[in-house]
Amino acid sequence: MAKHNEVGKIGEGIAKEFLMGKGFIFVSANYRKPYGEIDLIFKDISNKYVFIEVKSVSWETPTTGNPSVSHETPHPEENIHPQKIQRLKRVIQTYLVSHEIVGDWQFDVIAVFLDQKNQNAKIRHLKNIILET
Repeated sequence: MAKHNEVGKIGEGIAKEFLMGKGFIFVSANYRKPYGEIDLIFKDISNKYVFIEVKSVSWETPTTGNPSVSHETPHPEENIHPQKIQRLKRVIQTYLVSHEIVGDWQFDVIAVFLDQKNQNAKIRHLKNIILET
């Protein structure tokens, strides 16, 4: 498995545990269609469907104690480009129709910063993102 896939899989697991700890109910992971994928699907405490895109980066803590991110951006959630947004919208709509879900739903992004050496992670949860291009 490529390093970035490994980091992504670890990040998704951390995001899943984080949301379950907040009282969210796990529904599904890695809902795939030929045109895209939703990383995680949950229901929140009000029973609203929440579709989650997880963006993960690994970082190392040098001897100075200051983390250094291994990618160019310290905001991995900014890597969701317009094409990805279109694919996410299509996959979410497909899920809603195929599961006959009516009512409110939301799209969230969880950024996971992994310090694999120290087995530590930081999480940023961005809620109710509007999917526009």
